[in-house]
Amino acid sequence: MKLDSSISAVVTGGASGLGEATVRALAAKGVKVAIFDMNEAKGEAVAAEVGGVFCKVNVTSDEEVDAGFVKARAANGQERILINCAGTGNAAKTAGRDRNTGEIKHFPLEAFNWIIQINLVGTFRCIAKSAAGMLTLEPIDGERGAIVNTASVAAEDGQMGQAAYSASKGGVVGMTLPIARDLAGEGIRVNTILPGIFATPLMNGAPPQVKEALAASVPFPKRLGNAEEYASLALEMVQNGYFNGEDVRLDGAIRMAPR
Repeated sequence: MKLDSSISAVVTGGASGLGEATVRALAAKGVKVAIFDMNEAKGEAVAAEVGGVFCKVNVTSDEEVDAGFVKARAANGQERILINCAGTGNAAKTAGRDRNTGEIKHFPLEAFNWIIQINLVGTFRCIAKSAAGMLTLEPIDGERGAIVNTASVAAEDGQMGQAAYSASKGGVVGMTLPIARDLAGEGIRVNTILPGIFATPLMNGAPPQVKEALAASVPFPKRLGNAEEYASLALEMVQNGYFNGEDVRLDGAIRMAPR
């Protein structure tokens, strides 16, 4: 797919981190971009900088996602590109003992479900609604659209306490190929990126010694990933017409230890 001003895109989680870098990379190619995010102040600021449109969207809400697509399409036209970066994480052992009291506790099921609803169901919700919109488009060189999802290396080597997070991201990986097969006949490609340890706003809030230790654990290069490197791969997945049904790690060859 050729990226220029005739193409529209939606980026979920586009107000910061991996999503923001992708918004900026797309806009630099002339693409008309809509940002779906819950951070209104940051989202409006990024949209203003790139000439895009901000839509306040919680991906767990059918109504908000629908309204976001209505607003984005009214401003930019039907999107041919969807990049899913919205997501979050938590950590708790499946079951264990309180270090101070010895009380036995298990992972709160509402916390487990919350992560699944955002990272997995929220991603699928946006895919299904965007793909339905893409079906209204006429193909360009046989192609109607391209979708890129964000999983995590935790989908394959999750650490202790990451049962919910790993399950949600493993689900994103697991649904990539069947969705690509579902949409192949309509000329829509679907791929997923599995980032390793990246210098996102969340990670940048960690103490310096923690970030240094994490960087040292990466085989090569021994540093955290840059959001621009994620954006570069996302754009390659969109532009390369033979890229389809793939789940690709972007991690400096790291394999996460148990803890």
